[in-house]
Amino acid sequence: MVRIVAIWRDSLHTILDVYERRRGPLKIFFPILFLFFVFLNVGCYWWGIFTAFPQYMLTQEANHYLKLQFPVGILGALFDSLSFFVTIWIIRRALTAKSTTEYVMHLSLDLVIAVIATFWVLFVFTTGGWFISLFESAPEELTLRSEKYTTRAVQALQDPTGRENAKNIYFGIIMGVSATLPTCLHLMLFFRSCLQALRKQLFGTSISDKQKK
Repeated sequence: MVRIVAIWRDSLHTILDVYERRRGPLKIFFPILFLFFVFLNVGCYWWGIFTAFPQYMLTQEANHYLKLQFPVGILGALFDSLSFFVTIWIIRRALTAKSTTEYVMHLSLDLVIAVIATFWVLFVFTTGGWFISLFESAPEELTLRSEKYTTRAVQALQDPTGRENAKNIYFGIIMGVSATLPTCLHLMLFFRSCLQALRKQLFGTSISDKQKK
């Protein structure tokens, strides 16, 4: 395990070095990062709509869902951009950790971000949909809209195999793709480190060692 974590640390350190060398000025990097997450969230939104609820675009509410992509994209990008910098801070802290346990615990904080992102998605759809409805013929009350989405979330947890509940869970997973990117990165590096450690143990060399040669 110690060897795996050592390889994992080296890979993470390399990624952090590349980021710090190529990021450039923050005033240029942040708008680019923000726009990237806007397009990613809007793309995930339409992916979820057309694969889970295509019938929504055939109803009178289609115009509402067209407008909803804007608060979804902007508010989602705001959360993802801020969580990106939190992740960088977590990585820096993890790389200074003295023990393997401390190192893993630091990186596990990204799982907390993913959980918070779930509640943020509910917030975005609640407040974003409510704000848009104010400019439509049938404005909604914020409390009623909040209750509607909360009820859907609770029902999905209570009966995840139900057809509509399964669709809502699937849609939530799609909308959470951007928030899970840091976790996916850590998992990818972990499994890659496991393979490299196994290869080094069996053959006396690792993938990275071969590449250096």
